[in-house]
Amino acid sequence: MSEFYQAEAEKVLVELDTNLEAGLSNREAERRLETHGFNELVETGKKNPWRILWEQMTSIMVVILIVAAVISLVLGEYLDAIVITAIILINAAIGFQQEYKAEEAMSAIKKMAVPLVKVRREAHVREISARELVPGDILLLEAGNLVPADCRLVESVNLRVEEAALTGESVPVEKEAKLVAESDIPLGDRLNMGYMGTVVTYGRGTAVV
Repeated sequence: MSEFYQAEAEKVLVELDTNLEAGLSNREAERRLETHGFNELVETGKKNPWRILWEQMTSIMVVILIVAAVISLVLGEYLDAIVITAIILINAAIGFQQEYKAEEAMSAIKKMAVPLVKVRREAHVREISARELVPGDILLLEAGNLVPADCRLVESVNLRVEEAALTGESVPVEKEAKLVAESDIPLGDRLNMGYMGTVVTYGRGTAVV
């Protein structure tokens, strides 16, 4: 089929083999989860501590200081060489500590930032982890929600979404589920779509993942 934003909502539901009122069955959701995996950004892995240290010791400024320390040794300026070496070690230690802590903090934030979302499963509204969303899930959105996955809006009532993280546009965008684009347009102009990481600021809507 064409891009989801260029198709009628009913066609999208058929393409994804789902039902607006009932949603997916638990069994089908489990099957799709096995097929597609969790709804999350791919973890690239934390930097190895040795790599962090190596990057600290090979930065341009540190290399210049190392050269200066060697020159000082060659010239017999031992005190200068000691001072420069001390500066190199202190700088590397501080830089290593800051970057290592930043890596740990980012890892912790990723684990904490998984919201619960409302979906229709087997004709009932359930709250599940956003990680467990699969293509075809019927997602219920309301003001204050973080949009947990890329989705095609099926219903919208005064729905506005803040998409600054995606488009840089600071003013919330008014979404319209029934609007269908006839040509290829930028992400920010696809008013019948919601995108992971954006925020619902007003109204409510129903969407299919």
